[in-house]
Amino acid sequence: MKKSLTLFMILLMVSMGGYTQEFDSLAQTPPMGWNSWNKFGCDVSEELIREMADAMVESGMKDAGYEYVVIDDCWQIERDEEGNIVADPERFPSGMKALADYIHSKGLKFGIYSCAGSKTCQGRPGSRGHEFQDARQYAQWGVDYLKYDWCYNEGQKAEAAYSTMSDALRASGRPIVFSLCEWGDNEPWEWARDIGHLWRTTHDIRDCFDCKINWGGVGVLQILDQQVGLARYAGPGHWNDPDMLEIGNGGMTETEYKSHFSLWAMLAAPLMAGNDLRNMDASTTEILTNKEVIAVNQDPLGRQGIKYLDMGAHEVWVKLLENDELAVCFLNREDEPWEMDYDWQRITLYHGGRAVGFDDPWFTMKDLWKHEVIGTTRERLTETIPGHGVLMLRLTPEKQ
Repeated sequence: MKKSLTLFMILLMVSMGGYTQEFDSLAQTPPMGWNSWNKFGCDVSEELIREMADAMVESGMKDAGYEYVVIDDCWQIERDEEGNIVADPERFPSGMKALADYIHSKGLKFGIYSCAGSKTCQGRPGSRGHEFQDARQYAQWGVDYLKYDWCYNEGQKAEAAYSTMSDALRASGRPIVFSLCEWGDNEPWEWARDIGHLWRTTHDIRDCFDCKINWGGVGVLQILDQQVGLARYAGPGHWNDPDMLEIGNGGMTETEYKSHFSLWAMLAAPLMAGNDLRNMDASTTEILTNKEVIAVNQDPLGRQGIKYLDMGAHEVWVKLLENDELAVCFLNREDEPWEMDYDWQRITLYHGGRAVGFDDPWFTMKDLWKHEVIGTTRERLTETIPGHGVLMLRLTPEKQ
């Protein structure tokens, strides 16, 4: 009996070693997909999720790089006599395995939600005490992504609680992206790199550009400010997560939504859409499928952008890209237009371990929203940036 148990443990450790390697190789660029919460809250069903998967393909979002379809809270209703998590039979009559199979048939990946506490944020059964059981269930269903919340945590230590689920996912037999959602309260950027693939850095986003909701929800600019100083913690396989996208939900202007998308791309943030994909207008589709902006987000170098210049109402954000390229985003935080006059030759960056002035070499500037080259860094850059707007550029060194 003792020899059999020892052999079992050895086999388990070998198996987990393989799964650990697969787990660690996930999310080499920021995950892209869609999540149900921002638009639908608890009003989720298998019909809705199937329609979102269809729309992700038909709208061109799949071709643009979006792949995860994630159900947030309220899909679960109870646990059975053996403690297994049970999906709401009225809203998900075919079950989660059938839904995952449908999403996979579209060439997409399936994501799900749970919580490190005894209950989820909406009072459904959480995973505390059932981590390994739930992870095995997710693997059997074909889950590819887990968002793991922090409500009803009952005084647990965040690092320990999230480590337990991380271990459970590694042992489940299926590579599953692990998204930690403890709102940045315990500074997960300091400890979560070896636990999960992304971690929330703020409280929940709201569909507004410059606002603060009393109970903790925040707007785009408030979230942006909280990302300063976090760039060194991000990279392939481990990302700061400033929360999901609000583009298309109606609370901001087209200019503000373009800024929202541009800034999240500069931050190397996960791009998780949160709107109704079935009835997007042309503007929303254009923003969410802008492949040149997405390419900045998905750049293989995996560097998070930094706030390079802070001029109060005006900021300059810079993101280092592979092949000695740069993304530069000029942000106008105020309501009135910014008549910008920028002298590149007065700026020096450090890229590739060396100081780079914009006159050595010269850079070609491409406007990623106009999709056209607008000049080089030989000349001063003069542009009018609307209130709450951005000018987002990709800078490519000219061949010597």
